[in-house]
Amino acid sequence: MRLLMLGGTEFAGRAVVEAALGRGWEVTVFHRGRHEPPAGVVPLLGDRTRPDGLAALARGEWDVVVDTWSSDPVAVRDAARLLAGRAGRYVYVSSRSVHTWPPAAGLSEDGPLVASSPDATGVPYAEAKRGGELAAVAAFGEERVLSGRAGLIIGPWENVGRLPWWLNRIARGGPVLAPGPHDLALQYIDVRDMAAWLLDACEAGLSGPYNLVSEPGHTTMGELLDACVRVTGSDAELRWRDPETVLGAGIEPWSGLPIWLPPGEAYDAMHTGDVSKALAAGLRCRPAAETVADTWAWLCGLGGTAPQRTDRPAVGITPEQEAKVLGP
Repeated sequence: MRLLMLGGTEFAGRAVVEAALGRGWEVTVFHRGRHEPPAGVVPLLGDRTRPDGLAALARGEWDVVVDTWSSDPVAVRDAARLLAGRAGRYVYVSSRSVHTWPPAAGLSEDGPLVASSPDATGVPYAEAKRGGELAAVAAFGEERVLSGRAGLIIGPWENVGRLPWWLNRIARGGPVLAPGPHDLALQYIDVRDMAAWLLDACEAGLSGPYNLVSEPGHTTMGELLDACVRVTGSDAELRWRDPETVLGAGIEPWSGLPIWLPPGEAYDAMHTGDVSKALAAGLRCRPAAETVADTWAWLCGLGGTAPQRTDRPAVGITPEQEAKVLGP
């Protein structure tokens, strides 16, 4: 298989490239030159936000295009139009955020979607991802487009900082604020499992939207943080506090304490999605302990500091915020 990866040097794109190389695929990586692509790919340089940014893609044929773009849909529109006659399939890494808010607990791919357009610019994340889906379909047709609607993505190469923040905080040791409840069920996907499924789906000729996360309750907040304690080997003491105490201290869920959402509307939206369609199509998710251990090994290899996206604020709370909740 000949793969064109739009991006491919960070997180989700990097995982897809590594997985494709592992299968012996011929991989071309179109990127802006901010990071080195993996060894073994054909690199093409360009910035799709510029008027002539797609010039490097004027020639070439591929079996599959994978695109993780999450900003203005016009960038997906222009790339898909350019490639429609020279590529077999278009895989767009979308998001479950394309559903209208609030999505009901247990929502499947058939739930109501936000309004958007392939020509949209300057729109919020949900509309950007939905517009990207529409742009791909407009150029390639429904039968040649696969939309992987991811939820929470963690694992090696993470550049958002969620799991790396927990690992670094727990590695420092001492009392650690752990937001409860301990048995709070989590739904996420290891980026490598997402990448593997996307490539499997390409080989199987699948199309249409698929929710790409684990089953609800694949792990719990307690299991995840316990795994962080084990792999770091620290003397951290997890001190569990109920959601009301955490929220009462002014700590923001998701951004302040990454991954965690208290039970309620946002939790239902993020951690209870219906993934039966992807599971029936072969999605397999590795144990949480493996994801945590591999992410820690990757993080240690970088000296403890994970790459950080410049278009998103840093996550985590300060020592002062944590001490306020834990007390003396």
